[in-house]
Amino acid sequence: MSQFLHTMIRVGDLQKSVDFYCKAFGMKEIRRRDVPDGKYTNVFIGYGEDTDHTVIEMTYNYGVEKYEMGTAFGHLAVGVPDVAKACEVAAAAGGTITRPAGPVKFGTTIIAFVKDPDGYAIELVQRP
Repeated sequence: MSQFLHTMIRVGDLQKSVDFYCKAFGMKEIRRRDVPDGKYTNVFIGYGEDTDHTVIEMTYNYGVEKYEMGTAFGHLAVGVPDVAKACEVAAAAGGTITRPAGPVKFGTTIIAFVKDPDGYAIELVQRP
């Protein structure tokens, strides 16, 4: 059986990014691996072990504080019970609300968009 395991994003301040996702979205750090010979550290975060859940792999390359976003990457999506409340929590954790909570254009699903400390877009989707 195949399984979607993780999405990797590069971050400029590893602990700041881990703290943001944990505080803003209630994720947990699953594991951390520092590789001094390769000059990078990986941290896996999510809502459960990657044997049963899809997670985010954050990669910090020593000495790199910022990355160009490019035009190919779209966004990550997180289901939450209350998008408006999730926006408040994300903003308090250091996120930037780029689209406030409201119905999707031509639909009824409530969504919002937040940028994390590295500029990655996160869509918040209201789920019961």
